[in-house]
Amino acid sequence: PHSAMDHQPKFFENLSGTGKAIGVLTSGGDAQGMNAAVRAVVRMGIYVKAKVYFVYEGYQGMVDGGDNIVEVSWESVSSILQVGGTVIGSARCKSFRTREGRLQAAYNLVQRGITNLCVIGGDGSLTGANLFREEWSGLLEELAQKGKFIDEEAVKKYAYLNIVGMVGSIDNDFCGTDMTIGTDSALHRIIEVVDAIMTTAQSHQRTFVLEVMGRHCGYLALVSALACGADWVFIPEYPPEEGWEDSMCVKLSENRARKKRLNIIIVAEGAIDCHNKPITSEKVKDLVVQRLGFDTRVTILGHVQRGGTPSAFDRILASRMGVEAVLALLEATPATPACVVSLSGNQAVRLPLMECVQMTQEVQKAMDEGRFVEAVRLRGRSFENNLNTYKLLSQKKPDAELPKTNFNVAVLNVGAPAAGMNAAVRAAVRVGITEGHKMFAVIDGFEGFARGKIKEISWGDVGGWTGQGGSILGTKRTLPAKYLEKIADQMRTNSINALMVIGGFEAYLGLLELSAAREKYDEFCVPMVMVPATVSNNVPGSDFSIGADTALNTITDTCDRIKQSASGTKRRVFIIETMGGYCGYLANMGALAAGADAAYIFEEQFDIRELQANVEHLTEKMKTSIQRGLVLRNENCNENYTTDFIYQLYSEEGKGVFDCRKNVLGHMQQGGAPSPFDRNFGTKISAKAMQWISKKLKETYRKGKVFANTDDSVCLLGMRRRNLVFQPVAELKSETDFVHRIPKEQWWLKLRPLMKILAKYKTSYDVSDSGQLEHVAMHSPKEAETGAI
Repeated sequence: PHSAMDHQPKFFENLSGTGKAIGVLTSGGDAQGMNAAVRAVVRMGIYVKAKVYFVYEGYQGMVDGGDNIVEVSWESVSSILQVGGTVIGSARCKSFRTREGRLQAAYNLVQRGITNLCVIGGDGSLTGANLFREEWSGLLEELAQKGKFIDEEAVKKYAYLNIVGMVGSIDNDFCGTDMTIGTDSALHRIIEVVDAIMTTAQSHQRTFVLEVMGRHCGYLALVSALACGADWVFIPEYPPEEGWEDSMCVKLSENRARKKRLNIIIVAEGAIDCHNKPITSEKVKDLVVQRLGFDTRVTILGHVQRGGTPSAFDRILASRMGVEAVLALLEATPATPACVVSLSGNQAVRLPLMECVQMTQEVQKAMDEGRFVEAVRLRGRSFENNLNTYKLLSQKKPDAELPKTNFNVAVLNVGAPAAGMNAAVRAAVRVGITEGHKMFAVIDGFEGFARGKIKEISWGDVGGWTGQGGSILGTKRTLPAKYLEKIADQMRTNSINALMVIGGFEAYLGLLELSAAREKYDEFCVPMVMVPATVSNNVPGSDFSIGADTALNTITDTCDRIKQSASGTKRRVFIIETMGGYCGYLANMGALAAGADAAYIFEEQFDIRELQANVEHLTEKMKTSIQRGLVLRNENCNENYTTDFIYQLYSEEGKGVFDCRKNVLGHMQQGGAPSPFDRNFGTKISAKAMQWISKKLKETYRKGKVFANTDDSVCLLGMRRRNLVFQPVAELKSETDFVHRIPKEQWWLKLRPLMKILAKYKTSYDVSDSGQLEHVAMHSPKEAETGAI
């Protein structure tokens, strides 16, 4: 009964770009992922039969014209997906700020018939674009009056300019969009540096002050502090209270007293105190040296943060946004305001450009006027959530101030290891202690539980866990059913009042088994919650699971290297096998992020005709300047068309045109240090799960004991589109394909056509849920608690 279902679905095949010309430019500071966006705009534009033009060097190139504005082909954007920065250049442009400059720019565009612009840049670039659009018809009139430039005919024909913006900025300082293109990659750079610094700081018992970018926005500082468990963070939106010097030094020396050998302090370059005076990294260093005499070093990350290859997240984000931008241009009318395409939660949205810009400026105004609480709220719920989580986890209250609930909560890992599990355990333990519970860690999953491998775990025990890959507690795939008696004994012996399970599909099955066993064992009548953690991302009830982003980055990095090898050899096609069980998430999204030609997955049945079509497609491709191919195959996509079979088929069919190699990625997809996304997602989702446990414990505590036997006391916490939701595992049963261990419906299958379009296949693409222009919502403080990541 969904209102969208009443209309016929809207297919993008019915939108034509014939006769339209689109100009694409990058402007302002560069950001990783801009090239992925450029590539998507160009290919999608050409796909719908529009002409697409590069505008080199941002607005400067638009004003200068000539060979700065060039029509491009499909191959023009080959091999740029994995390159950082912007290949079409970006320049600060003074002349575009003058009417003269804009007049010149309008003339250069009209001469080529370009009336659609896709601008990728920060808020300054987008504001400029909007002004240009408002002046457009006036500029044309003026050109026509001067007579020698354009005629009245052209003024009518090109009467209005459409503008769609995409925000490319590593600072993530744009309101209305959860993540801007480049932010995730910048976090990757920062986290790589912090991880490297931690080992040397550990050796010498040093304090490091790290300065990260973000002149007016503390997002990078805040999220990297959250992702590496920094001791202290300074950001412009939330200046420290009066007397922060004392409290910071007390905190640092307490940490040393607790045997912590290093301190990390993160400073945003725009950090200020509550009187709007700057707090610099040097100032912080001098303070630590004078007051505590600690050996202290400053590292300023600078432009490293803008560089390097874009992360998988940024490539997928930029590709989705680029395609969405072309759709928005095709549907634009003279009445549509300039819009920005962005992501809210996991959903592509369109927002009026000026509303976003105004809100972004409001934040700055609030900060200038010292209304800091307001500034944090205006930044949006995801920023606010980050800040609250950081405050919760970074400082331990003295024991005297902690509440005492007398509840015992056990945490365990179940299933295969996934990067980010340890971050989730750390968050659970620390939030649990803050809420007044006694926390217990179970070693080696349900099997360890049955054997009594369970011990109390303290605040300090989980220090430094966020950046560790794998599972420190140890994890097993064993299900609880065969140990029910023993697990119940252990629950009784240790008086465990609640369970938190961090893991994959087995964790979900495990909770179903435990709740079924409630009839027989009272011990299982306690609140239980599951946090999804598996590289396969195959758990029902959640769009994402902890560990999948790290695995995706591993796949993408490997594919980049393989592509380089193939380009050198020429005419070579690689077949790459990914993990995922029956779930095609890694293969499909990996293909999108790596720019592959095809991805074989279980969810979309394929036959020999399909395989033949792919071989023919690659044969055609070898005739162009791009003489390499990349094909991903999910490990269980088809029991007969194995990786070897596909490799042999391609080798035979491609004889004389291309040769073939195969590569099985295997368990490297489960290892590695967790990506910033996984650290963050793991930390936040787990903290939220722990707060739910506290709430349920209060609700179910009767006559001196906890008793919970309703379905809603066994939940899975998942990210669904835009919100975090607790769902009873019993209700998720109907959404699950238990034979293949995957959800019956998966959101990412909708992105499947995207990969095909970008690889030049004709396909059908349902765009029903895109296209509604929304408004930038001011959220209420209460809403920050439900919801966003």
